[in-house]
Amino acid sequence: MSDILFANTYFLKHDLKEYRNMNLYAPLGTLFAAAFVMQKGYTAALFDTMLADSEEDLKASLTQHKPRFMVIYDDTFNYLTKMCLTRMREAAFRMSEIAKEFGCTVIVSGSDSVDHLEKYFKHKVDYAICGEGEYTLGELLDLLTHSPTQQLTSINGLAFIENGKITRTAPRKVLKELDTLPYPAWELVDLAEYRRLWLKHHGYFSMNLVTTRGCPFHCNWCAKPVYGQVYNSHSPEYVAGMIKHVKERYSAEHIWFCDDIFGLKPGWVSKFDEIVNSTGSKLPFKCLSRADLLLKEDNIFHLANAGCESIWIGAESGSQKILDAMDKGTTIEEIYEATRLLKKHGIKTCFFLQFGYTGETMNEINQTVKMVNELMPDDIGISVSYPLPGTRFYERVASQMKNKHNWELSDDFEMMFDGTYSTEFYRVLHKRVHKEYRTRQLLREPIKRFTSLWKLPVYAAGWLSSSRKLKSLN
Repeated sequence: MSDILFANTYFLKHDLKEYRNMNLYAPLGTLFAAAFVMQKGYTAALFDTMLADSEEDLKASLTQHKPRFMVIYDDTFNYLTKMCLTRMREAAFRMSEIAKEFGCTVIVSGSDSVDHLEKYFKHKVDYAICGEGEYTLGELLDLLTHSPTQQLTSINGLAFIENGKITRTAPRKVLKELDTLPYPAWELVDLAEYRRLWLKHHGYFSMNLVTTRGCPFHCNWCAKPVYGQVYNSHSPEYVAGMIKHVKERYSAEHIWFCDDIFGLKPGWVSKFDEIVNSTGSKLPFKCLSRADLLLKEDNIFHLANAGCESIWIGAESGSQKILDAMDKGTTIEEIYEATRLLKKHGIKTCFFLQFGYTGETMNEINQTVKMVNELMPDDIGISVSYPLPGTRFYERVASQMKNKHNWELSDDFEMMFDGTYSTEFYRVLHKRVHKEYRTRQLLREPIKRFTSLWKLPVYAAGWLSSSRKLKSLN
């Protein structure tokens, strides 16, 4: 038996695109919360949706662990979770209903539940955590377990039904001293199965870690319902200790730092470089960053020396007009210079690109394609502008929103507001940019990519056909 059964709402098998890629990572945010309450003396188990077939599998886990509390705690470090896909919301509703059938008190934590409290409460949820969750969850469990006469309003960051209406307590301040948190409860995860699948599909075993919470930048399409417009950092020593722990105990061979932005704090990257090399905790890793931050404090040199293998940059667009409209705070020149220096230091450079932002025309689209063709990053990821509640971008396009306010799956690609072009246009554009990029990539380094040369005519044909279709849609 366990006091608490944890789960999160992202089922890998529900997302066929990601399931094919098999870049599976344990729900890190969920595991931080589990470790926190376990440190307080509660027993916990995990229903791991990354490995489960469907919500119905939860029944076996509830039968096995017989928990009093079901905590559906979303992994806010997973960017797919941040998209609030409707399939994930449906999973939360179904798991909540199943847990209630087993007599559990149901607690949820996640950005989507905060945005749609009434929907979650209608689906058997008892309590919703609003904001950073560990301390709110711990206080709620203590109250329900040991002090049932205490007022729920004494707990900050909580929502519940009182007298038939939704009550929200005062906001909870974010945790500043992140090093006070215990390491994630990896012991609840079947990491042997994760390792087996990673080795089968990729030939190495990668695990995810995080060094910060939050982001201080002002990109107006980026939602920040949990941490707000602030960030806090783990110390380099804490992070190096986590790396050493997963390296020695779980045989991790690679790290995915899933921060919104890696190395935000001045001097952090250089100190991290020093510590991982002096303590034997160095592992190859990938992370996310911004072009302007990479150009500061000799960061690229220190990243390379610390083991950085690849970096994803939120390039977004090759048009300065669009970057400025997004309040991105970076320049095209910074993207070019950061890419040059990353390649010089042997770090693979990958771009996140975003099409469909308000005001974007074929001129700006062509500028983005031109930037990709000139810089030839090692990989690209493409999306279309996605309005999330609480953002200035959402407020700007809210009057244009149609019936659909969330994508169903991560490759949905539907325009949910009146953009310059249609959904079909952007879906074809996505294919066209990818096919052109892959064709140029193979032509540029045919020897290096010899085993994939058979794909060249396929990519070229896709480039040609999608180009023709795009013209008909323009």
